[in-house]
This record gives sequence, C-alpha cells and structure tokens, in this order.
Amino acid sequence: MFEWDPDKRLWNLRERHLDFVDAKQVFDGRPIIHVPSWRNDEDRIVSVAEVEGKFYTVVWMWRSENRRIISFRRARDGEERAYRKAHG
Repeated sequence: MFEWDPDKRLWNLRERHLDFVDAKQVFDGRPIIHVPSWRNDEDRIVSVAEVEGKFYTVVWMWRSENRRIISFRRARDGEERAYRKAHG
C-alpha cells in the first residue's frame, strides 16, 4: 500500500508534472536500487528505477505497513549512474 500528503502530491503534479500515483511503478518488481537516507529525524529510502526508458527517483519511508511517498522526480545524473553500475 502507498500513501502521501495530498498537498505535496498536487505540488509535485504542478511543478514536476509527475503524479505520486505513478510512483508505484518503481516498485512493481523491475530492477531497482535503494539507498538509505536520513533527513528531518526520519529514516528515508531513495529508490531509483527505469520506467519506459527514463530514470525516476522516489524518496519514501515506511509508515506502518505503507510506503509513504515523500518525493517523485526524474533521477539525477549520479542516481542514474549508480543504477547503471548496479544493473548495467
């Protein structure tokens, strides 16, 4: 299951033209990398995957049994390089 802040989702749609609903694709079993990240006293995970030939990053955290989406964006160059290094 997934959850997110509705206002943050709307901001992401407006500013990045990416919907948190679509971030679910990153977790559908395709090759992915996960990097732990700690910010604002929270244990977060930065996940990078390729979707339809483009690389995307989802920043998320566990909230009970749900993945709480914090950010969904195109991957940065370094994130894409890390993914390619891990998966070719």
